Amino acid sequence: MPGGEIAAVISTKEGAYALERAAKAGIPGYVVARKAYKSNQEMTVAMVAKLRELDIQLVVLAGCMVIFTGELVEAYPNAIMNVHPALIPSFCGKGFYGLHVHEAALAYGVKLSGATVHFVSEECDGGPIIAQKAVPVLEGDTPETLQKRIMEEAEWKLLPEAVALFCAGRITVEGRNVHIR
Repeated sequence: MPGGEIAAVISTKEGAYALERAAKAGIPGYVVARKAYKSNQEMTVAMVAKLRELDIQLVVLAGCMVIFTGELVEAYPNAIMNVHPALIPSFCGKGFYGLHVHEAALAYGVKLSGATVHFVSEECDGGPIIAQKAVPVLEGDTPETLQKRIMEEAEWKLLPEAVALFCAGRITVEGRNVHIR
């Protein structure tokens, strides 16, 4: 990654495939298991402690299905990225994750969907938008085929590009506005 490196992979679940992939790539892996804590807040506090211990500068939520509490955003303002499988503000917020997003897009009848990379805020899918890419919805699409196309054509390209821009110091945030230089 230009200007940065993947310092660690942290999972909220034991046995996550991401940990196996990290090990194969020589990247340290850690588990802050959600089930080991009484609440999301306790787990979030433990996650922040682990991130600080590792001196992490940017947190990238990829495949993460846990909603962290405000302590994470407070510790890493405008330094937590997430990719959402729709063009925010459409099909986002509470309950819109995984195939649910694509089911809703198809049910609504949109002709374009896509992906959004955004900074994480305390509002679910409500942080400043870094980048978006539209992907056509095709006749006969199922949630699964649309999901695959959006991942391949948008998510897997946008997220690494956004991370590279951050690592190169090319992103600034003013309020909800993201500026890329």
